[in-house]
Amino acid sequence: MTFLPTSVKEMKALGWEQADVILFTGDAYVDHPAFGAAVIGRVLEGEGYKVAIVPQPNWRDDLRDFKKLGEPRLFFAVTAGNMDSMVNHYTAAKRLRHDDAYTPEGKAGFRPDYATIIYSNILKKLFTNIPIIIGGVEASLRRFTHYDYWSDRLMPSILIDSLADVLVYGMGERPILEIAKNIDQGKTIESLRSIKQVAFIDDNIGKYKRSQNSIILHSFEECKSDKYKFAANFRVIEEESNRINSNKILIEPYGERCIVVNPPYSPTLAEEIDKWYDLPYTRLPHPRYKGKPISAWEMIKLSVNIHRGCFGACSFCTISAHQGRFISSRSEKSILNEIKQIKAMPEFNGYISDLGGPSANMYGMTPKNPSICEKCKRHSCIYPNICKNLNSSHEQLNQLYKKVREAKGIKKATIGSGIRYDLFLDRDSKPEKEYFENLIHFHVSGRLKVAPEHTSERVLKIMRKPSFELFIKLKAWFDQLNEKYGLKQQLIPYFISSHPGTTEKEMRQLVEETRKLNFKLEQVQDFTPTPMTLASTIYYTGINPYTGEEVYVARSIEEKRKQQSYFFWYKGDSITHKKTKQKKRLPNRKPPKKN
Repeated sequence: MTFLPTSVKEMKALGWEQADVILFTGDAYVDHPAFGAAVIGRVLEGEGYKVAIVPQPNWRDDLRDFKKLGEPRLFFAVTAGNMDSMVNHYTAAKRLRHDDAYTPEGKAGFRPDYATIIYSNILKKLFTNIPIIIGGVEASLRRFTHYDYWSDRLMPSILIDSLADVLVYGMGERPILEIAKNIDQGKTIESLRSIKQVAFIDDNIGKYKRSQNSIILHSFEECKSDKYKFAANFRVIEEESNRINSNKILIEPYGERCIVVNPPYSPTLAEEIDKWYDLPYTRLPHPRYKGKPISAWEMIKLSVNIHRGCFGACSFCTISAHQGRFISSRSEKSILNEIKQIKAMPEFNGYISDLGGPSANMYGMTPKNPSICEKCKRHSCIYPNICKNLNSSHEQLNQLYKKVREAKGIKKATIGSGIRYDLFLDRDSKPEKEYFENLIHFHVSGRLKVAPEHTSERVLKIMRKPSFELFIKLKAWFDQLNEKYGLKQQLIPYFISSHPGTTEKEMRQLVEETRKLNFKLEQVQDFTPTPMTLASTIYYTGINPYTGEEVYVARSIEEKRKQQSYFFWYKGDSITHKKTKQKKRLPNRKPPKKN
């Protein structure tokens, strides 16, 4: 099995003198399609480019990790990894996490805060004339002016601080190939500005003001001085991002310059996404880690991602802002082929840990008439009701599950990803009833996790989540099917505290409602404002961008902690008043020595 090279020795073993692209990532290198850096590397390799990877470079020593592979022939690609580095480092209470799932043995401290900025700055200083392309979740969600919870301030587009030449947002396979093709043909950096799904800095805002295809947003400076303008920007950005074939260029002024964000590509078709997933991944961590466990890989190594995108548009979630609102599904053939590869792994024990995606039951769901979506500005295809233009049938998913169940050597395939129960509850159609019955009968490992998120109708409306009454119906059906099949499976609900709109009154109501249902809550979290979500915009501004109404926000760490304590009523009242000592924030902390 061949990995992408991570050292000069590995490059020479392949007969290379120079890489075409050198990719820097904040994650350990795991050659698996669930890891973004591996996907981008393999996609470029599949088109004939020589790609090397530098995982988790040391940014605090003599920078040898940044220099060891020399200059790439085409460009440097930079990503913070599968997570925003600040979410990776800090809890909702801004406490430093003690582990990192994307690092061998879970050790913390192997990537800096704001990793994309730090890596890109170092490369720009060392290799002045080599183009730098940034991408991944961190860059994607910070492409516009955004609220940064950890510094409690508005920050400009990450392009400003990173000094990068081009930003790729969203799922980056198509734009990165176009970028590589252009640079390989000797074209200038300016030529990349016509590529879809990229962002860049331009000194000439005047030409965009004269264009009918441009939308001029409020400037960074205006957003800093007026929260209403920042809220207004968010609404425009979300609405334009929700179009299936948007042709509008979004322009955000910054001083005398401007951030230019080109419209995204249209949703990926099955044959194209199949091609990316069918590339020759080893599906393993690089041998450099010598068997040290990487928990993020351990969790997904026996799972299969069946689609991308999510049309739920929960106000606290970044999935649609990064992966898009429209679903891109793999073919059954590609999915079953990946299962064959998993079956050949030494670790395989007959069980597939997940057949899922951002939401497990959106597979194959596409618009009936795409032209309607070109004009639509709805943020969600299922909230407050299921769009009539959405093909929301579970028939295709039922067929896939059946084929997986019948595959030789498969004892059980469980669904670990979350499901949207508002897609099948209260619907009389046969595929939807069949879906949930088969799910409970064949595809639950003992615990089915779902996310009602709250019990308050007012808070749920802000969250863009269905009524809690729907969850109560789900539980009744779940219990009925458990009895029917003689099962003792558990329903595990997820809830969030301190979400915008939530007061202690709503938290007390949540406790009362869930106690009535005999739940002792386990899967809970305190709201963390992440860039480019509606909930984060409300958290910063105190304003709902769609209504202009003021929304209550729990901002202090003390209040957030008190709200979260309501979840654990069964551990005693003292937890409500318990104070946890704050750990000092350590920006760009020095990493431990590598073994």
